Amino acid sequence: MKRVLFVASEASPFAHTGGLGEVCGSLPKSLAQRGCEVKLVLPAYRAIKAAYPNLPVYRTLPLPGQPSECSILRLPLAPRLDLWLVDVPVFFDRPGGPYADAAGREWHDNPHRFACFARAVVGLAEDPAWRPDVVHCNDWPTGLVPALLSTRPQAPPSVFTIHNLAFAGLCDRDTFEQLQLPPEWWHYERLEFHGSGSFLKGGLAFAERLTTVSPTYAQEILTPALGQGLDGLLRHRANALSGILNGIDTDIWDPATDPLLVANFSVAELAARVPNKVALQACFGLAEGPDALLLGMVSRLTDQKGIDLLLEVLPALVGEGFQCVILGSGEPALEAALSTLAARYPRAVGVRFGYDTELAHQIFAGADAVVMPSRFEPCGLSQLYSQRYGALPIVRRTGGLHDSVRDGQTGFLFEKARPEALLAALRRAAAVWRQPQRWRALQLAGMAEDFSWDRSAGEYLALYHSLGH
Repeated sequence: MKRVLFVASEASPFAHTGGLGEVCGSLPKSLAQRGCEVKLVLPAYRAIKAAYPNLPVYRTLPLPGQPSECSILRLPLAPRLDLWLVDVPVFFDRPGGPYADAAGREWHDNPHRFACFARAVVGLAEDPAWRPDVVHCNDWPTGLVPALLSTRPQAPPSVFTIHNLAFAGLCDRDTFEQLQLPPEWWHYERLEFHGSGSFLKGGLAFAERLTTVSPTYAQEILTPALGQGLDGLLRHRANALSGILNGIDTDIWDPATDPLLVANFSVAELAARVPNKVALQACFGLAEGPDALLLGMVSRLTDQKGIDLLLEVLPALVGEGFQCVILGSGEPALEAALSTLAARYPRAVGVRFGYDTELAHQIFAGADAVVMPSRFEPCGLSQLYSQRYGALPIVRRTGGLHDSVRDGQTGFLFEKARPEALLAALRRAAAVWRQPQRWRALQLAGMAEDFSWDRSAGEYLALYHSLGH
């Protein structure tokens, strides 16, 4: 039985800002189901402590350079799976989200917060009462963990998973020195990155194994085009890098049992899906009826996601009988442009800003297709959810989208991040939409795909065993 210390800055349902939280909430559960003993480690954010008051203290840890001890709170989650919360109130007991305040402004002391978190994790990794076989870290907030473990002679090996290379966790030189990290780490082969310190590079440079969340993205980040300036380091470490496609929690994401849907349905009862479309049209104030091809999008509203491409083609789509509903938040200019379009076409375009779990489920269940014109996409989860829920994905051929959608069989792919390429793919989809039997065949093929964590968790388990500890 492998003991896994699984380290993250967010994990659904405890703290969640996007795909990172969803993955880190579901993968540890799957690992435990496969026989691992897993401790999921998160910061003790205020919202978690409010939801679970009076949690017992598992142990306390002294933290170098910190004025007080750190308490580790324990919450059993499932057989062989516990949640450990790193409780340092000065850093984590505050309103807002994991990285930013309620207004969306990043916490100025994020480097100090996650350096403190990393030091607590190292303390847990060296705990003789429960010594892990592997420490599995995720994205920049955990990047200092492999670096710090490298200084400890008896430390367990580490795995570092890149969920999105675009987020590097930067700090300036003064902050780097305040963190009391080894001065020799301020070097381009270690943590220094174009005059800043990068937490992400801590994981990339020091972890024994590197993974990312799809096989195609693992190849893309070795190139200057998608390497975010880190492709040289990644090519140097290519032998330690692998891509493992994300999965989804098929207990939560099951259209046959999902309590958030207006009507449940399955492969055997696909006609029962129809009330979800009608309800979705009503929710957004769109013209109700079965004839319009209803597009859905659940996404961060950023340049990465290709929102500008969709904005450019939406007027033409409305003229051709499409409808579109969008749920997400992000760049103010993109939100404003979407609001303008929704006001211009109130019976065809609907927008909700923010994140709403119930509405997200209803979009996947009610939309005919889900559009993802991403410029790059490490994995993406919407295309996995949409296929399971019978909504055909219309996606750009990049990263995990390329790995999980089969063109003309379970969805539609296009090559270039240009409006005309997206429009052509949407028109291809519309042509199939006008052939109901063919459309249904694609729906059934997508719903039959296995995107559970079972296969991917097995790949992680094989990776842990390869470390030989």
